[in-house]
Amino acid sequence: MGEIEIVKRAIAGDDESFLLVMQFNKEALYRTAFAFLRNEHDALEAIQEVTYRAYKKIHTVKEPCYINTWLTRIMMNYCQDQLKKKKRFSNSELINEISVNNDLVQFELQEALNKLSEQEQQLVYMKYFQDTKIKDIAVIENIPEGTVKSRLHKILKTLRHHLTEKGEVDHV
Repeated sequence: MGEIEIVKRAIAGDDESFLLVMQFNKEALYRTAFAFLRNEHDALEAIQEVTYRAYKKIHTVKEPCYINTWLTRIMMNYCQDQLKKKKRFSNSELINEISVNNDLVQFELQEALNKLSEQEQQLVYMKYFQDTKIKDIAVIENIPEGTVKSRLHKILKTLRHHLTEKGEVDHV
């Protein structure tokens, strides 16, 4: 049985299929939660909560092929809610994902990312840290693919400008 068929069965109310869908997506959901929350305990708690929320609302999924993006969006919303409650969001979380040997470059990159809006940081995270496809980002954000591309282009231009302005990086 293919993954789409399993998702269709889960949407129809089959509990075993739902568990399989969650198993397929467990690692990606954990990585997303950990990237936002930066704490193993909080990430595991997020997976539990997202599993519960997904179980309650899986019948609302219209397109089985977008189950991954649907689950990721639930996780991202949950994590953002948690961060707002705790008021501990730090832009340095994105920087920790980048393996940069030069501390000065790392500092400059963090400074450049800090200048981005929360929405821009989220697009950078999804595209460059989670390797989410443009079309999936468009579905998650509920905007056209062209808008995603133009926003990413603008964000990269802004980062490139800031980094070359500092003279630390020749290109992004």
